Amino acid sequence: MTSADRSSRWPVWLCWLAMVLDGFDLVVLGTVIPTLIKTHELGFDAVGATLAATISLVGVGLGALFIAPLSDRLGRRRLLMACVAWFSLFTLAVVIAPNVLVFSIFRLLAGLGLGACLPAALAYMNDYATKDGAAGRSTTRTMTGYHVGAVITALLALLLVPNWRAMFVAGGLAGLALLPFLWFKLPESLPPVRHGAEPVQAASFRDLTRRPYPVVAVGVGIASFMGLLLVYGLNTWLPQLMASAGYSIAAGIGQLLVLNVGAVVGLVIAGILADKHGAKKVVLLWFGLSAVFLAVLSIKLQNELLLNAAVFVTGVFVFSSQVLVYAWVSQLFPSRLRATALGFSAGVGRLGAILGPAVTGALVAAGIAYPWGFYVFAAAAAIAVAALAIVPPRIPHTGPPASAEATGKPAEI
Repeated sequence: MTSADRSSRWPVWLCWLAMVLDGFDLVVLGTVIPTLIKTHELGFDAVGATLAATISLVGVGLGALFIAPLSDRLGRRRLLMACVAWFSLFTLAVVIAPNVLVFSIFRLLAGLGLGACLPAALAYMNDYATKDGAAGRSTTRTMTGYHVGAVITALLALLLVPNWRAMFVAGGLAGLALLPFLWFKLPESLPPVRHGAEPVQAASFRDLTRRPYPVVAVGVGIASFMGLLLVYGLNTWLPQLMASAGYSIAAGIGQLLVLNVGAVVGLVIAGILADKHGAKKVVLLWFGLSAVFLAVLSIKLQNELLLNAAVFVTGVFVFSSQVLVYAWVSQLFPSRLRATALGFSAGVGRLGAILGPAVTGALVAAGIAYPWGFYVFAAAAAIAVAALAIVPPRIPHTGPPASAEATGKPAEI
């Protein structure tokens, strides 16, 4: 990128806005599922809601695993634009779904586009960062868009629900509105690999099976699986979990909003601490505290202020834990492998995102979601701690590290 491109704030804001769309998708089903189950519109019940939540995350996982790595070959900008357009069109299509099956298929297709946005945007921001030692803040600040989007969506739901179709119209139109800005204002961060030339060595998942990466891939894969199990399990089912505990639907949506406000605060704090003390120390602490506070939520709190405080603090630690995994991955891998490694982490994590809503949905259908859902979530956070403990804080590279590529100087990752 040119010095003029680097001085522009457009890439920062556009990647952030792409994460806002991801945040919309994170919680939109959680805001409409209680209404769909209550009214049985389109034939929805607890089983149908679980199907819709699960299959949409299958699409997101496939997009992260198989579409996101293309940005290492074709360029971040081109892939981001294509994926935002695809997601927006199929989000709008949800509005005309005649039944649960078609609703779920449209969500699957929308997820394919959206799943590649997160790793591509994070890889872009780590390419674009010019300050050494700011990888943690670059990742966490970009990911605040993820939870700001979730907060905006929860606020919008308080205004629009039970008109659930309006929620998908808003998300689809927001994505289409972003496209012209991506086209005109987003420069490419890395040159694409062209036939007959190799400005950037092509990357693939096979690179992650070669020394020194397998142990890292296993550890971050398990942690991402558990981390996104928590993120999606909570955001999809928290209103229904709280309804099972005797709270109103409006109160459950309000707690979803508080949860994601806590996430934004947690991301800012986590990024600063990760750059100061190292990503490994902070992510282990964050997942450990997540397990504690998730267990606390299994206790019914009668005082509304105390309940919201507990939900807020849980959001601070749970959601930034997963983003710290992404920040650490961005530090551990060189730029030529960055989107591939992030795509692997996000893609394996999306399998956890599928399992989280599915398991919680099964608990809802069985009538035992409260308090057992929170016990499952606490156990997942504890497993993430164990998995990340095996990953070394730094690994040697077989090629030049990201910061060396950018500055021409050797760098420790």
